[in-house]
Amino acid sequence: MRALDRFGQACAAIALGACLAAPAAAENIAVSNYGIAANAMPYAVALEKKFYQQQGANVTGIISSQGGGTSIRNMLAGGVAYAEANPGATAVAIQQGAELKIVSDNVLTVAEFVWAVKPDSPIKTVQDFKGKKIGYTNPRSTSQALAILLLQSAGLKPEDAQLVRTGGFGEGVAALDIGAIDVAPMAEPVWSKFKSKYRAVVAASDVLPPLDNVVGVTTNAAAASRGDFIRAVIRARRQAVEFMNANPDEAGDIVAKHYNLEKDVARSAVRSLTASRTKGIPYWGTGQFHLDGMKRMMDVQKMVGAITGDFDLSKMIDMSFLPDDIKTPK
Repeated sequence: MRALDRFGQACAAIALGACLAAPAAAENIAVSNYGIAANAMPYAVALEKKFYQQQGANVTGIISSQGGGTSIRNMLAGGVAYAEANPGATAVAIQQGAELKIVSDNVLTVAEFVWAVKPDSPIKTVQDFKGKKIGYTNPRSTSQALAILLLQSAGLKPEDAQLVRTGGFGEGVAALDIGAIDVAPMAEPVWSKFKSKYRAVVAASDVLPPLDNVVGVTTNAAAASRGDFIRAVIRARRQAVEFMNANPDEAGDIVAKHYNLEKDVARSAVRSLTASRTKGIPYWGTGQFHLDGMKRMMDVQKMVGAITGDFDLSKMIDMSFLPDDIKTPK
């Protein structure tokens, strides 16, 4: 063999080896309320523990947003292959023509919610909400829908109380402080931050059924071309949820770092939610679909006008990206 041929083969071998050794390009995913709300906490754990890389997805950044609709827009505009968003926002986007698929069922209840009052308030039960000012964040929000469901659970009508828009959970706490409202919804980790100052009247997990909170979403184009990446992200999130269940305090410390929280606040939130069961259903799911809870949430969001018209979940869902042992819905 001529020296030139041997040199060429050696170069080809080196180039091939470099390609095989090169790590996958770093990517972002889009997650509603990452760094803010409890739904997104597993992604912080997966990022810190490098579960994405272990599962074959080189996720190094997470695009956050305040609301599922923005996460959907971030995914569509940025070419992101995976996002976590509210099922209602996803359904609306699909109704409007967006080519999306729901590929995992991520947060199965609204157990992060409590409704709290000042310690000296005469309000002791949900029945005492009659005639009172009940806070919620924004029109067509989950907190507005849950306030209505809460009143209904006590045999009350929405008009039996005054629902007051506060603009956010932090703003709701401030409104409670100054007496602008009588009852404030607080969602983790806000509740763990303020629970020593206020008294919980009722927790969502005590009176409301399982209601799907957020789902994993991809585009039709990514579903066709990025299947391995989507599967790896779903596996990494599942690994994070399992780690949180087994190690709530270490997971809380990780969440504290990524959410800029005090460690005791983050630990309290993670402990509470890993232990939570709503009619036997955990808060953070593994990706396996719980169709009844998803249907309930869609109906609830129709109630406040977040969704209009009919929807067909079977046409929105693709379970093929889930691990084999959780492909069958519950």
